[in-house]
Amino acid sequence: MTDSFQPNNAAAAQPVFHGSRIVVEEPRILPSRYTKDFGPGFYCTVLREQAVRWAVRFTGRGWLSVFGYRPDAALDTLRFPEMCEEWLDFVAACRHGTAHAHDIVEGPMADDTIYNYVQDFIDGRITRAAFWELARFKHPTHQICFCTPRALEALAFLNAEEVSSD
Repeated sequence: MTDSFQPNNAAAAQPVFHGSRIVVEEPRILPSRYTKDFGPGFYCTVLREQAVRWAVRFTGRGWLSVFGYRPDAALDTLRFPEMCEEWLDFVAACRHGTAHAHDIVEGPMADDTIYNYVQDFIDGRITRAAFWELARFKHPTHQICFCTPRALEALAFLNAEEVSSD
């Protein structure tokens, strides 16, 4: 993060959204008992509707925290523009608990349905070819995982909005 990057300077930054049961003004990387697509990190998306679904998934109400994200070329960023063989292998490895050294990982999300297909692939219940046949008809998703404290410095809290599934 550069010294000049402050919330009032975030207009030049890309908005990203984090859906949760609470307002998150200071993102942190918290340990989780569940393995996630890109490993431990603070997860956001550029898709507002997707973040709203994250926020309301448990109780029907939640918070959409909005951040300005200014990419930093000095950060090790891995991007998957779409689901591909490398994405599948990376998600499978992270879901198995394999660590990686990237600061940021960005790409499609293995939502509930895709996650089930990934798990079936990991468990050997379906082949790689069967995974792709099942996955190709799913709607686009997006996630960006800020995996290191240094990566979190590229974010600036802008505001929060209460959301509901109504």
